[in-house]
Amino acid sequence: MLKQRIITALWGIPLISIAVWFDRPLPWFTVFIAAWGVLAVLEFFRAVAASKVSPLTWFGGVLTLLFILSRSSEVRSLLQPHLDTNLLTQLLLTSLVVLPLIWLLLRRQKDGAVAGWVWTVAGILYIGWMLGNLVALRGLDGGRNWVYLTLFATFASDTAAFFTGRALGRHKLAPDISPAKTREGAVAGGIGAILASLFFTLQTPFNLPITWLEAIVLGLLISIFGQLGDLAESLFKRNMGVKDSGSALPGHGGFLDRVDSIVFAGVVVYYYAVWLIR
Repeated sequence: MLKQRIITALWGIPLISIAVWFDRPLPWFTVFIAAWGVLAVLEFFRAVAASKVSPLTWFGGVLTLLFILSRSSEVRSLLQPHLDTNLLTQLLLTSLVVLPLIWLLLRRQKDGAVAGWVWTVAGILYIGWMLGNLVALRGLDGGRNWVYLTLFATFASDTAAFFTGRALGRHKLAPDISPAKTREGAVAGGIGAILASLFFTLQTPFNLPITWLEAIVLGLLISIFGQLGDLAESLFKRNMGVKDSGSALPGHGGFLDRVDSIVFAGVVVYYYAVWLIR
């Protein structure tokens, strides 16, 4: 399992790094995140279906895609002359609530309809809306480096927590949700994220307009929220009665298993960057 985990990381990290770096002539990062988000939400709905609830899978996949694309600066600039992008967001949120309810009203099977609606909305917001923050982050001034900070601080946190937990973990962090996670691993994850964040204060091509103190705070927040995101996904899976969302990524589980930390960490960095740039 560990060998598979390392091999997947060796090709996965360069792939996403390239997608972040090259944003022309096509918005490769938006394409990458959109594809990943759709695959992740389909895994989410498949896990929901395993718990004997029927979500609106294909509707959820399409709306997840639209939520992610709507946060792209390229898409927004194309639509701006014809449609207020704030109105587009309102339209998507309204469609998210209304359209699945209408579909469920028309569907013959009414048992579990409300549960199906709730899980459909939850999947779209959890993956589509949250991952959209990463796409929006890439569109900001210096967005490439902000995205790198988010990804690599999260990876550093996950890696430090994983190996420290395996080697030194004695005290369970949340045994009712994820028995394998330890407090020792959580602390190591925070240290790993802080060290990764401090790299972005150095005079390199990845430099960001943050002080070392801000980098420490951001790294700590990325680790905390990333680990909360990991626990949130574990809680979802526990309620669905599944161990992993999929097996597409050997050693890591499915596509959903690899965005659990990033969806929460991306929110923290996006809103901090917006506040800082303004």
